Amino acid sequence: MSTTTERPVASRRSAFEQDLERGPANHRALSPLGFLPRTAAIYPDRLAIAHGRRRYSWSQAYERCRRLASALAARGIGLGDTVAAMLPNIPEMWEAHHGVPMTGAVLNALNTRLDAETLAFTLEHGEARLLITDTEYHPVIERALKILGRPIPVVDVDDPEGPGGERLGETDYESFLAGGDPAFEWSLPEDEWQAIALNYTSGTTGDPKGVVYHHRGAYLNALGNVMTWQMPQHPVYLWTLPMFHCSGWCFPWTVTALAGTHVCLRKVETAAIYRAFAEERVTHLCGAPIVMQMILAADAAQQNSFDQPVKMMTAAAPPPASVLAGMQAQGIEVTHVYGLTEVYGPAVVCAWHGEWDELPIEQQAELKARQGVAYPVLDGLGVFDPETLEPVPHDGETLGEVAMRGNIVMKGYLKNPDATGKAFAGGWFRTGDLGVVQRDGYLQLKDRSKDIIISGGENISSIEVENALYRHPAVAAAAVVAHPDEKWGETPWAFVELKPGASASEAELVEHCRSVLAHYKCPRRVLFEALPKTSTGKIQKFELRQRARAAAG
Repeated sequence: MSTTTERPVASRRSAFEQDLERGPANHRALSPLGFLPRTAAIYPDRLAIAHGRRRYSWSQAYERCRRLASALAARGIGLGDTVAAMLPNIPEMWEAHHGVPMTGAVLNALNTRLDAETLAFTLEHGEARLLITDTEYHPVIERALKILGRPIPVVDVDDPEGPGGERLGETDYESFLAGGDPAFEWSLPEDEWQAIALNYTSGTTGDPKGVVYHHRGAYLNALGNVMTWQMPQHPVYLWTLPMFHCSGWCFPWTVTALAGTHVCLRKVETAAIYRAFAEERVTHLCGAPIVMQMILAADAAQQNSFDQPVKMMTAAAPPPASVLAGMQAQGIEVTHVYGLTEVYGPAVVCAWHGEWDELPIEQQAELKARQGVAYPVLDGLGVFDPETLEPVPHDGETLGEVAMRGNIVMKGYLKNPDATGKAFAGGWFRTGDLGVVQRDGYLQLKDRSKDIIISGGENISSIEVENALYRHPAVAAAAVVAHPDEKWGETPWAFVELKPGASASEAELVEHCRSVLAHYKCPRRVLFEALPKTSTGKIQKFELRQRARAAAG
């Protein structure tokens, strides 16, 4: 666990500061935008984007991004302006991650599953000056714009692979691009601290908070993905992770840096994933655990055979042993990462040791369940006493708050100094997640601070109980929340989804938990129903707490 400290600044200029000035020859702002022209120059004819029948080479992709930047600039979009995009994982969304910041503007990629009220808040709070939207989202965007109450230019994307829909804007995307200059002269930012993207948190406890990314952080985490995942040149990356989520974990820029191929997937469906494996020869993908469940639940009609090794990066719930075994059988190697919107997506990885491959799959799952160690581009990662910021011992038991710092931490929350100050209290980004440090220095999360269950004065980790449930062969998904109890204060209640064709009773699952957990940690109730999830696969526990209260009458 890295907890480096800053050295004091020398009071006098040393010889290394004399006549060795910073200038254009030896200093440029770090920005992921620089990857694109390099790749286009070296590999102009390699396949950059694959989306159904649409295929763009790297020279064509670069040209389209420059056209977009030129067309935006002609509309007066420039430094510090916001351009919003309501798009699925299609070429236009990838182009927005490059073309928008080429003008100096900031890309606000909107969550495509949000309601009209939240979208209107986001457009207003982010001060969007232009909106690029897919026609599929016409109904919700139309309502959002009415709620917004001010005119905003709209550019419609009518994707041939999509379901279509009515247009809202004065022009369509291809016409908009046609008016742009394919040789548009753009430049890297003068200051790498300049904002590149605006990504909103889920807002489950109030209005969403706007997380501001800078060019330096996006550049570093894009390369951090390469180092952490040991990615080769020319990967074939399947877009199962929404690009609107943490700027696609910076992979729009990572894959570009490696001159790989972006395989777009408008809708995450099992047959489409397998078809991409077989036909596009996908080598890498990212996504929530639900994507792994889709892959493993595929029937014979949905599957296509493939023989290339595939790597998958997943976050949120750690993969159970049965899932790991199933993915290995399919030829897919799983890497477990951890991060937040505030740190550009993944910032911690369960770095794997080759000798662990010889362990039984159950032990591998236990090791992979840990969040792990810092990305090489994250300066500081630790678990601290939340009051004193004293590091907790590496004993695997002492609970503390996870904190991070470094160049892949956000600039802050847009127009919310109080929230920014609270998040950065003590000189660290305070995640609100609770965890322990194992003896080998690996971080393991135990809960969100708001999700810890305090029963009879004892802390119960909902994650620990969920992991126990996942070890039952019939359980596909599980979530545990606190339920008010007159005697104990709180008790754990579980919500469970069973695998197709599987069966298990409440008593059976409780008894299963009792076989692996202290009895006070075991669920008092098990409810079998679909788990509410966000668009990125995270389980919405606030809704489950409401369901638990309703079920108790």
